[in-house]
Amino acid sequence: MSSQLFLKKSVQRIQQEGMQSQLKRTLGPWNLVSLGIGCIIGAGIFVMTGTAAANHAGPAIILSFVLAGIVCAFTGLCYAELASVLPVSGSAYTYAYATLGEIFAWVMGWLLVLEYGLAASTVAVGWSGYVVSFLKDFSIVIPPQFTQPMGAPIMLEDGSIIHGIINLPALFGILAVTALLVIGVSESAKVNNFIVAIKVSVVLAFIIIGFFYVNPDNWSPFIPENTGVDGEFGWSGVFRAASIIFFAYVGFEAVSTAAAEAKDPQKDMPFGIIGSLVICTLLYMGVSAVLTGVVPYSDLNVPDPMAVAVDHIGLGWFSFIIKVGAIMGLSSVMLVLVYGQTRIFYTMARDGLMPQPFCKVHPRFHTPYINTIFVGILVALAAALTPIGVLGDLVSLGTIAAFAIVCISVLFLRKTQPQLHRPFRTPFMPWVPIGGLISCGGLLYGMFASESGAHIAKFMAGFVAVGFVIYFSYGYKHSRLAHGDKPLDGDAEFVTHEHEPQTD
Repeated sequence: MSSQLFLKKSVQRIQQEGMQSQLKRTLGPWNLVSLGIGCIIGAGIFVMTGTAAANHAGPAIILSFVLAGIVCAFTGLCYAELASVLPVSGSAYTYAYATLGEIFAWVMGWLLVLEYGLAASTVAVGWSGYVVSFLKDFSIVIPPQFTQPMGAPIMLEDGSIIHGIINLPALFGILAVTALLVIGVSESAKVNNFIVAIKVSVVLAFIIIGFFYVNPDNWSPFIPENTGVDGEFGWSGVFRAASIIFFAYVGFEAVSTAAAEAKDPQKDMPFGIIGSLVICTLLYMGVSAVLTGVVPYSDLNVPDPMAVAVDHIGLGWFSFIIKVGAIMGLSSVMLVLVYGQTRIFYTMARDGLMPQPFCKVHPRFHTPYINTIFVGILVALAAALTPIGVLGDLVSLGTIAAFAIVCISVLFLRKTQPQLHRPFRTPFMPWVPIGGLISCGGLLYGMFASESGAHIAKFMAGFVAVGFVIYFSYGYKHSRLAHGDKPLDGDAEFVTHEHEPQTD
């Protein structure tokens, strides 16, 4: 039993599986950059920046983005190397399978549900808030009990309190994204490119126009004095805010899940990962500086901070544009996150660790449609029934775990297979992956030392326990690697089928 738990998948086998993929290779380098930007620029700017500044960091939210960006810089370089060596869907799950063994790969794949599935639900809740506000501008009012999760208290204008039933906008938003992903990745990528162009333009306009309305007094004190509670302002607040907004950087990692659909993954994956990370980190810093310079940080604990900032300077017309940009921007984030989750499940099913319908590909669309529909329904229900505050920390936890595994994987492969051809090599070895591990540890400390740390730890223990039950009841018995790749009863055969590259 122990020998199977630590069974590793060879690099050569992973590379061969990448060539046997049924998925169409339609994504070029700029498609991958756009995919990353489409996921990174979203909830971090349009939703979480305001609440993190108001409750934890104040104007020093800029430093929180810098800290989170540093962690991503370390791990982004590690991701680029692994994605060039192992150009298949699966992300950190695949990397763990190649370096640490099957049980670690399963745990990593299970944790990625937090990073992608719950992240998509989190973004959908923020998207719902902007949609409700946007429709209200046109006198279209959705009953408040249908815009909040079950049981959430809602205070009406007359002071009475009702409770939420279901967040219908969030539910329908995820279902629409799911339908688009079933149709095809190439079509989804074209929609994503259009949305990314719009929301980057909106973000740049906010930075440029807002700069002329910045009041430097709002930046003083830059790091508000700690309230006496760990994580509420002061340097502990800066670290706490960094751990909260960290999930907003998941987009560059989501690029690695598209490796099986990249035209030239060895060259295009590093370009997509590093390019999207650099562009978005600079935009994040610019937005957070303008946001806290225009509005006092204490007034930013709202679901639509950028719209509030524009209203504060009296540009009603621009507030309308911001809301449109936020709705479209968050739409693309939902698309990329749901996409990433389906590709991870697809790869796990190919390995036999999940039921075979998860890797069944549609004969016309060449997408894992059963997998996509299943993921879409679960994510939609989580978005409709769960408060955004419960989701945020869990998403960051899954993301940090994935980043740490990637740093360890790079160190392991450099040690055990130094002769391996690496189209992209992480510079300054071993200090870059070591720096990534130390940075991840710092963010985890900020998370577990906070007031909600005990609740996060309990959930994490329960979540991992459920994952072990699923693995030992199904994955352990059906592992293709452990059974010499022989088809098991009820399994689908792998299809060796290479598609000609498609032009976008």
